[in-house]
Amino acid sequence: MVQQFNIILPAFTRGFHLIDEHILHAVGELPESGLMHVFIQHTSAGLCINENADPDVRVDLETGFNKLAPEGAAYYTHTMEGDDDMPAHIKSILTGTSVSIPIQHGRLALGRWQGIFLCEFRNRGGNRRLVVTITT
Repeated sequence: MVQQFNIILPAFTRGFHLIDEHILHAVGELPESGLMHVFIQHTSAGLCINENADPDVRVDLETGFNKLAPEGAAYYTHTMEGDDDMPAHIKSILTGTSVSIPIQHGRLALGRWQGIFLCEFRNRGGNRRLVVTITT
């Protein structure tokens, strides 16, 4: 059996934002077992699974990504949408556009310190759309 949900996330500031609760609220009760696949329909934001306990990790991830793909670099040719746009495209390739999480005993089988993150790479990215597919 396959269930699919379209979720519109609220606009988040630039950075890494825990979105587990947004997803779980939208999909409701999980099956006893299966697989949840989350896909973001954007090229300037990404998804990842990472540490959800210490907020300093999110700050350090933002800092690290900004060093890998800095804004305003003279070598960018795609600049019409602002200084943060091309770096956002590069960063989204690094994080990826989807994550898959096993479902066990009616819960996401994330590790103790893991959470699902929206990686917002634009200064004003706006609402982001997710497609969540649950397969049992």
